[in-house]
Amino acid sequence: MSRRRIARIPQRKPIFLGGEGQSEEGYGALLNRLAKEVDTVHIHILAESLQPGAGDPQALVLRAVQRITDLERRRDTFAAKALFLDRGTAQKNEAAEALAKRNGIDLIWQEPDFEAFLLHHLPGCQKLRPPPGESMPALLRHWPGYQKGMPALQLAKRITLTEIRLAATVEPGLHELLKKLGLS
Repeated sequence: MSRRRIARIPQRKPIFLGGEGQSEEGYGALLNRLAKEVDTVHIHILAESLQPGAGDPQALVLRAVQRITDLERRRDTFAAKALFLDRGTAQKNEAAEALAKRNGIDLIWQEPDFEAFLLHHLPGCQKLRPPPGESMPALLRHWPGYQKGMPALQLAKRITLTEIRLAATVEPGLHELLKKLGLS
């Protein structure tokens, strides 16, 4: 009599990915969808909007630390923690980096903002560096119809894992996150 083998499903590692608003939350949800399509990657990305930080990266990191602490009290610890941040003043950036490092949070700097970060996902746009206030018009020139705060399903119509890997060639924080997730 032969014994039946029971298929073992690998447990997914929880990942925390925070950001200032809906745009970053949608991007995190997109990463989660793409990770599920890769058979060798077993993660679950919890994408969280931490609400606008009003240009204060340190305040946003502090909010992330509080949220992570609260979530880890109720569930497993996160295998990786990352946070999208817009560049602020040099002093606030340094304080944010120090606080993040003490709490094991990797930072993905958006220079100057999410739209400039997203621009780097589009073919031929990796070297574009729009100044503050010009990111959205620059993105719209290459992606007509883009709207701030797009959910993952909308982003997925234009951005695949290939485009994310392309952006990671010029976005060091994204590159590090992809390595930790096993998606690079």
